[in-house]
Amino acid sequence: MTPIKLEQVPGQYAVARSATREPWYFPADANSFFSLTRTADELSVVCSEEQLPAGVLAERGFCLFRVSGVLDFSLVGVVAGLTAALKAARISVLVIGTFDTDYLLVRENQRAAAVQAWNSAGYPVQ
Repeated sequence: MTPIKLEQVPGQYAVARSATREPWYFPADANSFFSLTRTADELSVVCSEEQLPAGVLAERGFCLFRVSGVLDFSLVGVVAGLTAALKAARISVLVIGTFDTDYLLVRENQRAAAVQAWNSAGYPVQ
């Protein structure tokens, strides 16, 4: 198995919450990270801080890391290993899975500690 590596995605990110029936417009920049999750209770959006509409309830100040490459669906323990390293360092994380890979958000003020925790656990960050 190829070792799991991480890369930081440029920018500062936010996690926003909106009422389920409120419209949300996708960003014009197709190269930017944008994740939308809708449940019966909320519409949750993760996007760059500059893409946030005014007046939206949001937690700001996150940095985003991407697991490099495409992950096979048969792999097990990738997120468990990455989050265990952060747990040991007492760092909160938000994980988003996509078809190809996984993304992890940590607070910007914990970025250096997260990178150190992953590197120490054998998950190099580029």
